[in-house]
Amino acid sequence: MADHQEASVTLPSDPASVAVARRYVAQILGEWGLPEDADVADSVRLIVSELATNAVQHTFGQSPTFTVDVRLERDETLRIGVTDSHPRWPRRLPAAVQQDNGRGMVIIRWLTAESGGRLSVSPTSDGGKTVWISLPWAVGAVVSESRG
Repeated sequence: MADHQEASVTLPSDPASVAVARRYVAQILGEWGLPEDADVADSVRLIVSELATNAVQHTFGQSPTFTVDVRLERDETLRIGVTDSHPRWPRRLPAAVQQDNGRGMVIIRWLTAESGGRLSVSPTSDGGKTVWISLPWAVGAVVSESRG
């Protein structure tokens, strides 16, 4: 593999962009060799949907766009980041689990950990943040026995 592969798309902070982000990431990962029926493929699609939804819903109009970065690093780590320009970082609120919404980060954390990955948040130069997930790429190469 080359040093790394990367792709990026910037989308308007609009609910319709969530599906676009999900399809974009699925297409890129397919081009990089991730089988569509790999166990991790479903998790990645849901994680991207939740991250994009957060970027749209929780920026309160202060981030007109959000960017999705997809990177496959030399060490075979898949990194997906969603960046917006809103200064508020995701919070870990126990009460959020009991509300009708606010479960996105709980879902993201759980799916990331279940896939052997980790979640991190980093600041951007414009005062916003990027929420990153890192997953082992080797997990994506294993096709689910139950689906095959």
